[in-house]
Amino acid sequence: MTHLDISQVSIEFPTPKGTFKALDGVNLKIAKGEFVSLIGHSGCGKSTVLNIVAGLYDATEGGVLLDGKEVRGPGPERAVVFQNHSLLPWLTSYQNVELAVKQVFKGKKTKKEMHDWIMHNLELVHMIHAADKRPAEISGGMKQRVGIARALAMEPSVLLMDEPFGALDALTRAHLQDSLMEIQRDLNNTVIMITHDVDEAVLLSDRIVMMTNGPAATVGEILTVDLERPRDRLALADDPKYVDYRAQVLTFLYEKQRKIEPISKPAAGTKTLGQKLAANG
Repeated sequence: MTHLDISQVSIEFPTPKGTFKALDGVNLKIAKGEFVSLIGHSGCGKSTVLNIVAGLYDATEGGVLLDGKEVRGPGPERAVVFQNHSLLPWLTSYQNVELAVKQVFKGKKTKKEMHDWIMHNLELVHMIHAADKRPAEISGGMKQRVGIARALAMEPSVLLMDEPFGALDALTRAHLQDSLMEIQRDLNNTVIMITHDVDEAVLLSDRIVMMTNGPAATVGEILTVDLERPRDRLALADDPKYVDYRAQVLTFLYEKQRKIEPISKPAAGTKTLGQKLAANG
């Protein structure tokens, strides 16, 4: 059964040079608990798709249905984790999560219930020890953990992630990817994640949606990743299926890149490297 239905979504933006069509007829049906990655070259509209699902942009044509209801603006059932953690610097980790909890559950939970819920979500991302620390006192990876805890604390049915690990070092990124797989397994959230990292997409996803280049970008290919969970990155490194999935995504991206980067011809009169070498003996 379709949980999230992105149907014939197109969007245009006015510019000084006229209308710019960023997306053209994007269609995607996502099941409950599915992990879907969007991948493609810069400018292919990945973040635009995410922002439309989040309710931050209105589609020019088409629309988004969540459990049969049209998405019209932001809502707590769709939480966003950005590449930049977006924590308020004057608040502690606890208080940053508390802000979201009060917004969603004020009048629905008692103070003790809200406290317990905040601590539960900090525990999910292994940040109980830093509950009283402000963003300036913790590392980049820890900040991102708090950002994920804040999003999860809203109890969203859909978690939207815009390159959440893109600014982190490789080791921290790997640890957070493992944490995300554990959380998604336990909570069964539907996740849509934007990434430029092919290995990350194959490791985490049930399906990888490969976008064509813009303008008027759309879904190019969809790859189903049939790898058993839980997934072990070290074991998968030599798995023929993993290698094949990775190669399929890279092939798609490479072919699209060739189409947008034509080989430039040298200017008239310019000598090639071979001619220069010949002239110098």
